[in-house]
Amino acid sequence: MTRWFLLLCSVLALPAIADAQTPAKLKAGMVTGIDQIGLPVALERGFFEKWSLDVAIARPYATGVDALNALQAGESELVQVGVPMIGAVLRGMDLVALGNYSGSATRLGSDATMAVIARADAGIGKGDLKSLKGKKIAASFGTINHLYILALLEKAGLTPEDVMLVNTPPPDMSVALLAKGIDAFSGWDPWPIVALKDVPGAVEVIRGGDVIAYLGFNVGLRSWVDQNGATIEKFLAAVSEADKWMRANPKQAAQVATRWIPGLKPEVAEAAMQFNIQQNDRRLSANNYRALWSAEDRLHRLGFLKSTFDVNRHIEPKHIVKVMQEHPELFSDLPPIPAEVSIGPGFVFRNQ
Repeated sequence: MTRWFLLLCSVLALPAIADAQTPAKLKAGMVTGIDQIGLPVALERGFFEKWSLDVAIARPYATGVDALNALQAGESELVQVGVPMIGAVLRGMDLVALGNYSGSATRLGSDATMAVIARADAGIGKGDLKSLKGKKIAASFGTINHLYILALLEKAGLTPEDVMLVNTPPPDMSVALLAKGIDAFSGWDPWPIVALKDVPGAVEVIRGGDVIAYLGFNVGLRSWVDQNGATIEKFLAAVSEADKWMRANPKQAAQVATRWIPGLKPEVAEAAMQFNIQQNDRRLSANNYRALWSAEDRLHRLGFLKSTFDVNRHIEPKHIVKVMQEHPELFSDLPPIPAEVSIGPGFVFRNQ
């Protein structure tokens, strides 16, 4: 009698056990940039499955603006965006940044995946930022490549009025350069490397330079974030593990990129991945708060934003901090975060 009772109890318990082990479903979105590839790496290498997640990745979007539109429409629950988050928040979208997909927790300057490419006959010299004056330059307005060219112009002592900026999606920039519709473009990888291969005589005016602190966040709507803390922590752990694998296996990661970025050739992906892994750090620190603050400050100073917001309201570090504390092995190949910029769940950024 006792044996049959125990057997019956064990059978009745099976659905509860199965439910507890059922992977949490999540819809995630990405942009056609090489620095976004940690997301599909986590899917293809089985890291999401390992962390008990069932993740569907939406089609790669041309820019973060498109990704945020999809987020608002319910096509995704988490997306990977940077600068476009600023304009969206100011328009009333209640976004929360949860971790980096690209950037640096250990230092402020981080723009290795950015470059400016010019036509051979445009009169723009390699390393000569002043020669950008009077030129027609493509950028995707409200994105990181827009912020990058604005910072470069400031570095050269120029203003946005000294050039003609043309709003262009990154996948169209090489074509515009070939057609001589623009003199140069500011872009993220792989598009600068694509242009150097596809546009005869194309000139790399500058790559990186630490003129900006890269913005690349995992972002969700607050209404969803507040209800899904456990899922967020699993997600951040899975993509952090994918990042570590990517840093150790850049050539294999580049092959993953060719399956997710339309038309991306293996040799271009491999070249771009070498820059990507230099700023592939999912952790958050005070540097990332300052990166967001300095981006909106520059856009505000130059007249592209009418107002700003408190960065503390739109970054929630507790989930990635928990992952960092409970799974330090996921970040063991990265330099330690300096004590003066290390943060905890209740961190408050103050610009001083």
